[in-house]
Amino acid sequence: MSASRLLISIIIMVSASSSSCMDGKQMTQNYSKMSAEGNISQPVLMDTNAVLCCPPIEFRNLIVIVWEIIIRGQPSCTKAYRKETNETKETNCTDERITWVSTPDQNSDLQIHPVAITHDGYYRCIMATPDGNFHRGYHLQVLVTPEVTLFQSRNRTAVCEAVAGKPAAQISWIPEGFATKHEYWGNGTVTVESTCHWGGHNASTVTCHVSHLTGNKSLYIKLNSGLRTSGSPALDLLIILYVKLSLFVVILVTTGFVFFQRINYVRKSL
Repeated sequence: MSASRLLISIIIMVSASSSSCMDGKQMTQNYSKMSAEGNISQPVLMDTNAVLCCPPIEFRNLIVIVWEIIIRGQPSCTKAYRKETNETKETNCTDERITWVSTPDQNSDLQIHPVAITHDGYYRCIMATPDGNFHRGYHLQVLVTPEVTLFQSRNRTAVCEAVAGKPAAQISWIPEGFATKHEYWGNGTVTVESTCHWGGHNASTVTCHVSHLTGNKSLYIKLNSGLRTSGSPALDLLIILYVKLSLFVVILVTTGFVFFQRINYVRKSL
């Protein structure tokens, strides 16, 4: 299985089981990628429910639980719980979509519901015990599915677009022979536009294949051999003039016919 297909499968499993939180060993093996520093790289689909776990420490051994949330462009948010006084405290936390799953004395996990594109960032749970501090960090990457379109253009070309995806999608063609450009948006999404030219190929269909971490998609169009694909400006101008002249002649003939009909009617009346 390729790396991209494996990651897509991982994302689907995370989305399907996002209402519960696995223990660290299972999370590392099945769902996420653990770095050497003990941090987890966590891809999450936008508009889903994400649950982030603390280290598996028994509640009776706890003193304090702290969640640190670091999101680009925002002040660091801290959510803390002290077991001795059964009190919670928040500092610089304004996003109501980021909450404890339950009360901290029942569940120390953090919930993001629903996940927005602005939730890209670093989330860390610190659990203080008499034996020391234990932590688990998440590098959260929010994924956005691109909107894919395909249409036939001039000069034996077709255009395939993957609009506002995160990260950028990859586009390939059958037959091969294309040029691709990227447009980057302020919210972190990317629009990819790819143009395929099949001038040297005797193809009956053109297929656009879009690869993305949220899933792959293929679109195709059947080429119309009778469709004019010439993009000559002079030829286009001649066609436009011909159509306009034809309309003018039709209007002129109709007006003349009505005019002579009126003259005949007047003559008969006299």
